[in-house]
Order: sequence, then C-alpha cells, then structure tokens
Amino acid sequence: MIRVGVLGAAGRMGQQVSRAVEDDPDLALVAAIDPQAGGQSIGALIGTPENPVKISEELDKLLQAEVEVAVDFTTPATVMDNVRWAIEHAVHIVVGTTGISAEQLGEIEYLLEKEGGESNVIVAPNFAIGAVLMQRFAAEAARFFPAVEIIELHHDGKVDAPSGTALDTAMRLAKEREAWNGPDDESMAGVRGGDLDGVRVHSVRLPGLVAHQEIIFGAPGQTLTIRHDSLDRASFMPGVLLAIKASHGRPGLTVGLEPLLDAQ
Repeated sequence: MIRVGVLGAAGRMGQQVSRAVEDDPDLALVAAIDPQAGGQSIGALIGTPENPVKISEELDKLLQAEVEVAVDFTTPATVMDNVRWAIEHAVHIVVGTTGISAEQLGEIEYLLEKEGGESNVIVAPNFAIGAVLMQRFAAEAARFFPAVEIIELHHDGKVDAPSGTALDTAMRLAKEREAWNGPDDESMAGVRGGDLDGVRVHSVRLPGLVAHQEIIFGAPGQTLTIRHDSLDRASFMPGVLLAIKASHGRPGLTVGLEPLLDAQ
C-alpha cells in the first residue's frame, strides 16, 4: 500500500484527490497539508470521518507520516517550493498545479540530478485522460490544416490564464506545423487572444464551468473542431491515481500524463 500525502488538501481539487486516495484500496491517505485549514479533520471534509488525519500547516508532517508520494494541487506561487522540498527529502511528488514554466522544469531536472535522483517527479497540466487524447488527436490534425486557434474555458477561481493545458497544446501544435499568421487587427485590445508561435489562445473564465478546451482547425472550405469537457473534477481522478501508482517506477522528471498511458 502506497502512503500518500495531499498538498492543498482543503481546496476543491485537494478534497477530490483526498477522497479518491481514501477510496483506493492500494493507497493510504496518511497526511494532508494546507496552511489555510490547519487542525481540521480531512476525514470530516471529504465525508470519511473514520480517517483520523488532521490537516497540518507544515510540510514536515509528510516525513512524520512516512509519506512515499505527495500530490500537489496548491497554487503557482507555492508549488515550486513544495517540489524543492520533496526532492530535498526524497519524497516522490505528483504535481497537478498548473503554471510551471519551461525554466522551472529545467530547475526540477537540475535538482533531481543534484540530489542523486532519490525523488521522482511527475508534472501534468491535465490529468483527464480525455484531455490527453484531445492533444494527441490535435497534434495529428495539425499536420494537415494550415490554421488553428484554441479556446479554453475554466471556472472563475482559476488563477492562471491561459491554462497549462492550452499552453502545452499550443506548443505541441506549433511543432507540427508552420506558423500561420492570421489577421491580428483589433478594434478592442485583446480580442484576438494571445499568440504562441502563430497559435492564438483565448481564455474564458466563468462561474459554472469546470475545465473545457476546444481546438478549431481551418482550411479552405472546411473546419475541424476537437473538444474536451471536464464536467466534474472526478474526471481528473483516474489520471491522478495512475500517476501516484506509477511514480515509483518513473525515475527523474516525467512531464504529462501521456507517457504513463503509453506504458499501460
């Protein structure tokens, strides 16, 4: 049984992850970290009052609980400090917090090498298996369509824009095709969205949404739309559980859920 600690345990995703870990017979929820909810019972929050774990404000609780794998769903402002701590203390970590840059991924690789590779790190911008397949299908379509734009839609509590999934998708599409320079004239600043190597990205933030993305391809006389919708945060849990269980066997840094799916 894998001993798991959840960082950001009192947040919406943190509670969902904690509940999924608690329900999995191969995992044990032995620690919960959240500076905003120290002292509360994680069991009471997730509907399993028999779990005795109290939420702690300090990462050192992970060591006291002999955590093998930490799962981070915190904020872009704190996630790198948590990753650095996990590497320094030889704790495997699965990171679902978005906003990690290419430079920060480079830092993670450097730290893993510096510390001797005792910790494994999995960073994924999206744990929904359908979203991973959406990106894979889009990369194939990009070879045949000259133009593409991305629209990503998330709940109004999401603090980064565009989403990590949209950025990752745009980068993958840019590698598969020559940049398409579409019209960029604007009568209102920003309405054409952001531009990453010729791929326009538009972000929508509204209450009632969870996580949605569509990729619209255009060619003379036709369009192709590939869309994925997460209607509930439960959609991320199979991917999170897969990453937790795979972390022991993934030395170094793994980026994205796709390598884990390909290993199945």
